[in-house]
Amino acid sequence: MSITRNIVAVGALTALAAGATTAFSTTASAAPNVTPQGVCGSAYKTVNSVPVGKLGTVYLTYNSSNGKNCVATIRANPGTATYMSAYIYVPDTDEWAGDSGNYTSYAGPSYVYGKGYCVSWGGSIDNVYVSVENSNCAALKEHRVTRIR
Repeated sequence: MSITRNIVAVGALTALAAGATTAFSTTASAAPNVTPQGVCGSAYKTVNSVPVGKLGTVYLTYNSSNGKNCVATIRANPGTATYMSAYIYVPDTDEWAGDSGNYTSYAGPSYVYGKGYCVSWGGSIDNVYVSVENSNCAALKEHRVTRIR
């Protein structure tokens, strides 16, 4: 009888511990350590960024092996899903890519071929919108804009 009681007690404690672990764990999408490379890929190096107020940052990355740029908007404090966006545009080729929706941590990735071209890019979190025009090219000076709607 004593062995049966001990087995039942151990089983109950195991179930309680497993339930507590599940109840107190966080989801991967709410991880505060999201990086531009985690969103775009490890071969993409950050070449520029712009803050979205205090809500987060839009990152411009570049992969020198394939000539592609990637943009990701990453929240400073992940949490409840909120409207976010990320976009990139190459004026000389008229190529663009974007992502938007209600997200907990980041919007993107958005990729375009940008080798040898100026790019315009930006994003938003909630009601704060940022854009950088004619960026990362020698010929033109970039122009940054932050709007709150």
